[in-house]
Amino acid sequence: MNNEATPPPRIVVGIDGSEPSKAALRWAVNQAKLVGGAVDAVFAWDYPTPWHGLVPPTEKEPGDYEEHMRKVLDHAIDEALGPGPGRPVALRTISAHGHPATVLLDAAAGAELLVVGNRGLGEFREALLGSVGMHCVQHAPCPVVVIRGSGHGT
Repeated sequence: MNNEATPPPRIVVGIDGSEPSKAALRWAVNQAKLVGGAVDAVFAWDYPTPWHGLVPPTEKEPGDYEEHMRKVLDHAIDEALGPGPGRPVALRTISAHGHPATVLLDAAAGAELLVVGNRGLGEFREALLGSVGMHCVQHAPCPVVVIRGSGHGT
Protein backbone atom coordinates (compact mmCIF):
# COMPACT_ATOMS: atom_id res chain seq x y z
CA MET A 1 0.00 0.00 0.00
CA ASN A 2 1.28 3.45 -0.88
CA ASN A 3 1.20 5.91 2.04
CA GLU A 4 2.13 8.93 -0.06
CA ALA A 5 -0.67 11.44 -0.46
CA THR A 6 -1.67 12.20 -4.02
CA PRO A 7 -1.37 15.90 -4.76
CA PRO A 8 -4.60 17.66 -5.71
CA PRO A 9 -5.31 18.11 -9.42
CA ARG A 10 -3.51 21.21 -10.65
CA ILE A 11 -5.25 23.67 -12.94
CA VAL A 12 -3.09 26.29 -14.65
CA VAL A 13 -4.73 29.52 -15.76
CA GLY A 14 -3.19 32.37 -17.75
CA ILE A 15 -4.01 35.83 -16.48
CA ASP A 16 -2.99 39.14 -18.03
CA GLY A 17 -5.55 41.53 -16.53
CA SER A 18 -7.95 41.35 -19.48
CA GLU A 19 -11.62 40.56 -18.82
CA PRO A 20 -11.38 37.18 -20.61
CA SER A 21 -8.40 36.20 -18.42
CA LYS A 22 -10.29 37.20 -15.26
CA ALA A 23 -13.25 35.11 -16.44
CA ALA A 24 -10.82 32.23 -17.05
CA LEU A 25 -9.49 32.58 -13.50
CA ARG A 26 -12.99 32.53 -12.02
CA TRP A 27 -13.84 29.44 -14.10
CA ALA A 28 -10.61 27.69 -13.06
CA VAL A 29 -11.30 28.37 -9.37
CA ASN A 30 -14.84 26.99 -9.69
CA GLN A 31 -13.54 23.91 -11.50
CA ALA A 32 -10.87 23.40 -8.84
CA LYS A 33 -13.59 23.52 -6.16
CA LEU A 34 -15.51 20.80 -8.01
CA VAL A 35 -12.54 18.45 -8.35
CA GLY A 36 -10.71 19.25 -5.12
CA GLY A 37 -7.90 20.87 -7.06
CA ALA A 38 -5.50 23.78 -6.80
CA VAL A 39 -4.97 26.68 -9.19
CA ASP A 40 -1.74 28.13 -10.53
CA ALA A 41 -2.43 31.67 -11.78
CA VAL A 42 0.31 32.41 -14.30
CA PHE A 43 1.29 35.87 -15.54
CA ALA A 44 3.94 36.23 -18.25
CA TRP A 45 5.74 39.50 -18.82
CA ASP A 46 8.65 41.00 -20.68
CA TYR A 47 10.76 44.08 -20.25
CA PRO A 48 9.55 46.99 -22.37
CA THR A 49 11.58 47.31 -25.54
CA PRO A 50 11.87 50.43 -27.62
CA TRP A 51 10.20 50.27 -31.02
CA HIS A 52 11.55 53.05 -33.16
CA GLY A 53 11.93 55.16 -30.05
CA LEU A 54 8.21 55.05 -29.18
CA VAL A 55 8.63 53.29 -25.83
CA PRO A 56 10.91 55.11 -23.42
CA PRO A 57 13.53 52.91 -21.82
CA THR A 58 12.66 51.91 -18.28
CA GLU A 59 14.73 53.34 -15.47
CA LYS A 60 13.75 50.53 -13.16
CA GLU A 61 16.22 47.86 -12.20
CA PRO A 62 15.25 44.33 -13.31
CA GLY A 63 14.30 43.38 -9.74
CA ASP A 64 12.07 46.46 -9.44
CA TYR A 65 10.34 45.59 -12.70
CA GLU A 66 9.77 41.99 -11.56
CA GLU A 67 8.21 43.27 -8.34
CA HIS A 68 6.00 45.65 -10.29
CA MET A 69 4.80 42.79 -12.51
CA ARG A 70 3.99 40.68 -9.44
CA LYS A 71 1.85 43.55 -8.14
CA VAL A 72 0.06 43.73 -11.50
CA LEU A 73 -0.71 39.99 -11.17
CA ASP A 74 -1.93 40.35 -7.59
CA HIS A 75 -4.16 43.26 -8.60
CA ALA A 76 -5.68 41.31 -11.51
CA ILE A 77 -6.42 38.36 -9.20
CA ASP A 78 -8.03 40.65 -6.62
CA GLU A 79 -10.16 42.21 -9.37
CA ALA A 80 -11.27 38.76 -10.55
CA LEU A 81 -11.84 37.05 -7.21
CA GLY A 82 -12.03 39.82 -4.65
CA PRO A 83 -9.30 40.48 -2.13
CA GLY A 84 -7.76 37.44 -0.43
CA PRO A 85 -7.42 35.65 1.99
CA GLY A 86 -10.26 33.20 2.22
CA ARG A 87 -10.10 31.99 -1.37
CA PRO A 88 -12.08 28.78 -1.90
CA VAL A 89 -9.12 26.79 -3.27
CA ALA A 90 -5.35 26.77 -2.98
CA LEU A 91 -4.10 29.49 -5.32
CA ARG A 92 -0.46 29.85 -6.26
CA THR A 93 0.68 32.90 -8.21
CA ILE A 94 3.46 32.63 -10.76
CA SER A 95 4.92 35.72 -12.42
CA ALA A 96 7.45 34.73 -15.06
CA HIS A 97 9.56 36.57 -17.60
CA GLY A 98 8.99 35.31 -21.13
CA HIS A 99 6.57 34.98 -24.00
CA PRO A 100 3.07 34.18 -22.65
CA ALA A 101 2.56 31.03 -24.73
CA THR A 102 5.93 29.59 -23.71
CA VAL A 103 5.44 30.45 -20.04
CA LEU A 104 1.94 28.91 -20.01
CA LEU A 105 3.01 25.72 -21.78
CA ASP A 106 5.93 25.29 -19.39
CA ALA A 107 3.61 25.85 -16.40
CA ALA A 108 1.08 23.36 -17.80
CA ALA A 109 3.56 20.47 -17.75
CA GLY A 110 2.05 17.90 -15.40
CA ALA A 111 -1.20 19.86 -14.95
CA GLU A 112 -4.65 18.38 -15.33
CA LEU A 113 -5.94 21.37 -17.26
CA LEU A 114 -4.85 24.66 -18.81
CA VAL A 115 -7.40 27.49 -18.87
CA VAL A 116 -7.03 30.64 -20.98
CA GLY A 117 -9.23 33.52 -22.00
CA ASN A 118 -10.22 33.66 -25.64
CA ARG A 119 -8.16 36.80 -26.12
CA GLY A 120 -5.95 38.98 -24.01
CA LEU A 121 -4.47 42.42 -24.14
CA GLY A 122 -3.03 41.99 -27.64
CA GLU A 123 -3.70 44.20 -30.62
CA PHE A 124 -6.24 42.05 -32.47
CA ARG A 125 -9.36 42.58 -30.35
CA GLU A 126 -11.76 41.28 -32.99
CA ALA A 127 -10.17 37.84 -33.17
CA LEU A 128 -12.26 35.04 -31.70
CA LEU A 129 -9.14 33.42 -30.30
CA GLY A 130 -5.89 35.26 -29.67
CA SER A 131 -2.47 34.05 -30.72
CA VAL A 132 -1.48 32.88 -27.22
CA GLY A 133 -4.69 30.90 -26.79
CA MET A 134 -4.34 29.39 -30.25
CA HIS A 135 -0.75 28.34 -29.55
CA CYS A 136 -1.78 26.79 -26.23
CA VAL A 137 -4.67 24.88 -27.79
CA GLN A 138 -2.33 23.46 -30.41
CA HIS A 139 0.66 22.61 -28.21
CA ALA A 140 -0.44 22.12 -24.58
CA PRO A 141 0.62 18.95 -22.77
CA CYS A 142 -2.86 18.70 -21.21
CA PRO A 143 -6.48 19.54 -22.10
CA VAL A 144 -7.18 23.25 -22.66
CA VAL A 145 -10.34 25.17 -21.82
CA VAL A 146 -10.87 28.50 -23.55
CA ILE A 147 -13.18 30.90 -21.74
CA ARG A 148 -14.88 33.60 -23.72
CA GLY A 149 -15.02 36.75 -21.62
CA SER A 150 -17.96 39.06 -22.15
CA GLY A 151 -16.15 42.21 -21.11
CA HIS A 152 -18.59 42.48 -18.21
CA GLY A 153 -16.65 40.41 -15.70
CA THR A 154 -18.09 37.05 -16.74
